[in-house]
Amino acid sequence: MAGTQFICTGCQAIMPGNMDTLRCPVCGDPVDILRADTGGFSEPQIAVGQQWMEAVTLGEGRTPTIKLSRVAESIGISSLYAKLEYLNPTGSFKDRGSAVVVAAAKAAGFSEVVEDSSGNAGASVSAYAARAGMKAHIFVPSTAPEAKIRQIQAYGAQVHPIEGTREKVTEAAINFQQSRQLAYASHVLSPYFIEGTKSFAYEIFDDDQNPFPDHIVIPVGNGSLLLGTWKGFTEFRDVEQMKCGPKIHAVQSEEVMPVVSAFLGKQEKNHYETVAGGIAVGSPARKEQIVQALRATNGQAVGVSDDDIITWRNSLCEQEGIFAEPTSSAVLAGVQKLVLQGTIKRNEVVLIPITGFGLKDPL
Repeated sequence: MAGTQFICTGCQAIMPGNMDTLRCPVCGDPVDILRADTGGFSEPQIAVGQQWMEAVTLGEGRTPTIKLSRVAESIGISSLYAKLEYLNPTGSFKDRGSAVVVAAAKAAGFSEVVEDSSGNAGASVSAYAARAGMKAHIFVPSTAPEAKIRQIQAYGAQVHPIEGTREKVTEAAINFQQSRQLAYASHVLSPYFIEGTKSFAYEIFDDDQNPFPDHIVIPVGNGSLLLGTWKGFTEFRDVEQMKCGPKIHAVQSEEVMPVVSAFLGKQEKNHYETVAGGIAVGSPARKEQIVQALRATNGQAVGVSDDDIITWRNSLCEQEGIFAEPTSSAVLAGVQKLVLQGTIKRNEVVLIPITGFGLKDPL
């Protein structure tokens, strides 16, 4: 788009930005938007780089943060807070990114968008496409939860179920998008999506009702929330509004943990089956960038068992009244592990996102 510049996450090459550029033409790594400002999502316009465009909004963002006293006691820490991202319009944090990527596609003149998603991102892009008067094509694994498929279809999107791995779904979506010259509204590769998720960090920084966290623990599949959070805090440091940021940690299921393996320098052993479907990504396109973000904030990456994920989902319901999808409860298992490792101290402040609502996955 005119006025917007991209920067390669690998070789740091700078290039003109547009919807079609998802990887660096020099080295092939993913790209980010060079120092953008998304502004307020409830405003009639948003700025990305030097490009102003009409906002596409459903009232996303500005989610509440609450203290989880009983769960904190169970884990063995004093200050645990949850930012309730499942209260976004379609029930997940993905709405932050969809608001920007769909607005960018509309501003670029597209009338149809393509996305591949195990559920939440597909539902989110579908809703925002409907809001923008656009058609959405959503490619999903054939094993995606029926509740998420029904939600996608409810927004009028066309669902394309694909057999095989999550990577096969992405390949099919890209082939479809390229053959028809449509906009690829990827929550994985599109730098516009990351621009939306960084508002999560903005809201934490602006929160004067709760203590600023020492640690933020995030479930990671493709890493869009973690990377947006890191980028948001990095921009605060750039303008000297904040001298240091919180440590950012990644949590994955032990069944599918490529980021943990890369962070620890171990060989990947992915089984591709986990109760936490939202983070069941065997080959995240931005894996190296995620590892970079963890190291830059002195964070850690941990894998947790599916049994612990279910145990903490039940505990979150019974002790705090929060019904979260397994992807979200994986974070609590991760916090517990980080406490046992000594990474998180008892009196430090920990913040977690409840990324998606429990009705999105089968019990």
